[in-house]
Amino acid sequence: MTTSTINLNTTAEDHRIARMAAVALGLTILESAIPSPLPGVKPGLANIVTLIVLARYGWRTAAWVSLLRVVAGSLLFGNFLTPGFFLSLSGAVLSLIVLAFARHLPARWFGPVSQSIYAAFAHITGQMLVVYLWLIPHAGIAYLIPIFATAALVFGTVNGLIAARFMDNFKKPLDHGIHGTHGRKAIP
Repeated sequence: MTTSTINLNTTAEDHRIARMAAVALGLTILESAIPSPLPGVKPGLANIVTLIVLARYGWRTAAWVSLLRVVAGSLLFGNFLTPGFFLSLSGAVLSLIVLAFARHLPARWFGPVSQSIYAAFAHITGQMLVVYLWLIPHAGIAYLIPIFATAALVFGTVNGLIAARFMDNFKKPLDHGIHGTHGRKAIP
């Protein structure tokens, strides 16, 4: 019997994407253990990873991480190609589209918090569109918009603050390494 081997040539970027997607998936699993007062209202913890990846490695890498998390999460939870999968996918895709534009806004006024809020609103919008166009084509779902918008604002702000904090922490060790004196310039 002959065995065949398939060798995949991977790059450092492939490994980075896989690691970040795994972290995002871990946060998705953690989030699934948190009880939700209303179906569809979740903190979106994995979006913290997407924001950090967007800032550090760019939109393309962030898109890979986000989409891999959606697909892997749906496979893990057993809802691949179900309405829940398409709700998650539509939210992720619309968030990524908004982030593609939001990252070009002036960094002086628009940072991870505003990007997170935009992405959260885009995510909810994508989900509401799928619900209205496919699952419940009834105008009554508009009554849920204030609840979901409030959740998007709150969770978008919190996730953006957490992402910003992590980004600040990433910068500090770099400063330590450059000067060797905890961010202060060494006296010659």
